[in-house]
Amino acid sequence: MVHRRPHDKQRKHRRLERKIPVTVPAELYLNRELSLLAFNERVLAMAARASVPLAERLRYVCIVSSNLDEFFEVRVSDLTEGAPAGSASAANVYSTVLERAHRLVAKQYALYNETIMPALARHDIVIINHAERSAGQRAWLRDYVQREVKPLLAPIGLDPSHPFPQVLNKSLNFIMQLEGKDAFGRPSAIAILKVPRVLPRVIPLPAKLAPGKQAFVLLTSAIRAHLQDLFPGREISGFSQFRVTRDSDLTVDEREVHNLRQAMRMELTQRHFGNAVRLEILRTCPLPLQQLLQEQFQI
Repeated sequence: MVHRRPHDKQRKHRRLERKIPVTVPAELYLNRELSLLAFNERVLAMAARASVPLAERLRYVCIVSSNLDEFFEVRVSDLTEGAPAGSASAANVYSTVLERAHRLVAKQYALYNETIMPALARHDIVIINHAERSAGQRAWLRDYVQREVKPLLAPIGLDPSHPFPQVLNKSLNFIMQLEGKDAFGRPSAIAILKVPRVLPRVIPLPAKLAPGKQAFVLLTSAIRAHLQDLFPGREISGFSQFRVTRDSDLTVDEREVHNLRQAMRMELTQRHFGNAVRLEILRTCPLPLQQLLQEQFQI
């Protein structure tokens, strides 16, 4: 006679439980993408708290930007690539995620422009745009751009022999609509300007040009103010800066590759040129330029 121990009976029940399929309603699941956006909303809420030190509030705003970059690089691409073609549920999740991400970015910009920057200005820390610069500040910046920035800039006029250039992931770029002909008599109407990453994004002004303050100029503002200098004899009728975020998720299957190190190296190299998943442009971007960018990056 065999005596079955109590825990043997428990093991049997557990085996039976594993064989029984359990159906859980979809509404009880937490969506991973929406949960990540909710986390970043909480981070941004920390930046909105007046009790948090000002430098930390600015840091939280920057953290949200970095997190959103990674979110689009890794998570958003999976929403379309991993879903069956024509899947209504995947399309609904995708549109919901984009709408919520847009709302988050709008709150982030509003907080930065309407709260954080005015608070920094009260502590004599300012970022000066072109309209606010004095004659002395403009002269100094013009010399700085000619000396430090312009030698590294090489605009590309688009034509049949010069197609749209490769744009690095998360890099700063400009697109311009031109009138007239270039020095070689070519009537190229569109030009692209890729800004090297070696250039500092924030330019400090000399103390003598902003007495009693720590004054800065954004690289984007400095380039915009001197775009026309890059096209002598041409007229810029419209322009926008733009930034592309690309799919940077690593998709190496270690079961199917013979040299994992080489496969990883190739994946890391190609991350800069993955499929575009987000396109950021200025609100003032002319519609033809916007449509050209959307067609180019298939967004």
